[in-house]
Amino acid sequence: MGHKLAGQAAADIMEQWKIKHVFGLPGDSINHFVDVLRSEKEEIEFIQVRHEEVGALAASSYAKLTGNIGVCLSIGGPGAIHLLNGLYDAKADGAPVLVLAGQVATEELGMDSFQEVHLDRVFADVSVYCERVSSPESLPDLMNQAIRTAYAKKGVSVLIIPDDIPGQKIKDTIKDTSSIPAATIAAPLEQDVKTGMEYVHKAQRPVILAGTGSRHAARELEAFAEKIAAPVIFTLPSKGIFPDRHPHNLGQLGQIGTKPAYEAMEEADLLIMIGTSFPYRDFLPDDTPAVQIDADPAQIGKRYPVSVGIVGDSNLVLKQWNKQLPVKEDRTFLEECQNNMKNWWKHIEKDEVEATTPIKPPQVIAALQKIADDDAILSVDVGNVTVWTARHFKMTNQKMIISSWMATMGCGLPGAIASGIAEPERQTIAVCGDGGFTMVMHDFVTAVKYKLPIIVVIMNNRKIGMIKYEQESIGHLEYETDLQDIDFAQFAKACGGEGYRVLKHEDLQPAFEMASKSNKPVIIDCVIEDQPPLPGKINFEQAAGYSKHVMKKFFKKHEAEMPPLRKAMKRLF
Repeated sequence: MGHKLAGQAAADIMEQWKIKHVFGLPGDSINHFVDVLRSEKEEIEFIQVRHEEVGALAASSYAKLTGNIGVCLSIGGPGAIHLLNGLYDAKADGAPVLVLAGQVATEELGMDSFQEVHLDRVFADVSVYCERVSSPESLPDLMNQAIRTAYAKKGVSVLIIPDDIPGQKIKDTIKDTSSIPAATIAAPLEQDVKTGMEYVHKAQRPVILAGTGSRHAARELEAFAEKIAAPVIFTLPSKGIFPDRHPHNLGQLGQIGTKPAYEAMEEADLLIMIGTSFPYRDFLPDDTPAVQIDADPAQIGKRYPVSVGIVGDSNLVLKQWNKQLPVKEDRTFLEECQNNMKNWWKHIEKDEVEATTPIKPPQVIAALQKIADDDAILSVDVGNVTVWTARHFKMTNQKMIISSWMATMGCGLPGAIASGIAEPERQTIAVCGDGGFTMVMHDFVTAVKYKLPIIVVIMNNRKIGMIKYEQESIGHLEYETDLQDIDFAQFAKACGGEGYRVLKHEDLQPAFEMASKSNKPVIIDCVIEDQPPLPGKINFEQAAGYSKHVMKKFFKKHEAEMPPLRKAMKRLF
């Protein structure tokens, strides 16, 4: 019977789970395990980041993008604490992530040693699994259980590894655990499926609100929407399930949403929620009957008083409905929603094709649209930039990743780094505001180091723009939202990448064209006019009323340019 290092046995488990990448920073309380990874570098690539927060955000993005577990590594104490922001993003968005956190050596535990922190307490709230390794023999089995639990519970698993343990030899014995993946598909109750179908059959103006739980059921969702003549509104993280120009797609709802989506929701006589726990109750109907499908029973009726809750896999439910429901003959409601959407595209296109200096945000997205590959990956940061991208970028087969529920600024660049590592053949574009980018900008050099030809688009208004409008919307004076200007193009060049600073509209498209042809990481620093994140041409007085609750009033103010859905549908009332 042979022997091997405990760390080597744990790395073997990682390889059995097909883990290919680890994002992190080496250091003195994790160095023994890092040395194991050095010996395994042909199988597991270590991606050195400059800040552990970026490592955790990259791991979370990696999981969202690929469906495979993202892995991040840090020393104990300060390094582990730096991970938390990215880990809470993974927790909030249900992304499987493994944390390998170093700790002081076993004999030093509990002695108030240098950099010793009670990491089990630190990680307790963010994790679905958190264990400190107490012996070399237990390390491989705990590694296996941590990975399995992260997948099973769609969350963060933490292994706290005292530095002496991975370097100790253990017997190469028969394993106590298995690294075979296992999954379950929740089957719905027949009676719930039947009751929900009765509501669907009776509805004259059904509206579908679809979330990430419908992504794997895209074909069945499309067939269902067509069969019952229903428009589909997508939550932000599910943008791209249907192409944005799909005849059933009304875009997003709420603060980032479209007028047709808002109006369809107001006129709906049945809300069908599929794989979503939409957070903004104010944009859902007041008292319309609703049917909700979700694999997680805890989500049923969580934010809306549904009439029927169906616990089960959305694909299974939709398949049954598609087999049994007749094709809806009266398609008036859908057709009017489609006309409304055509008008909407014309309405916002005015902002995209306008040529102004200073440049306006929709013009930047229009320039991006022209150079984006059909299968590009967009990593979108949080802030006004989220609104502009969601509203103006028309997805075809691209994929978008974002910090959805945690909505943490600074997610754009780490997501692009993860995308460049995970999908090196696909074009990767980060869309950031200057506020979010400066939180993590040091790691642009990581993209340079690993030769990732990412394109970073920065909408630079020298402000934390969304916060400015939120302050004003509640009647406060703007305070401390101005940011000191940075020439991000010069910064990109200093890091070894390429950079373009765009001040005039005529230089906008040429900069994007040059960036798209580069084989280096590129920053396009677009100096933009400070503009509220609302659609169409509005004045400052209207912008000052900006908030998710005031979007309703805003849409009503645009009735002269876009007649409301209700007027177009008089014959239905």
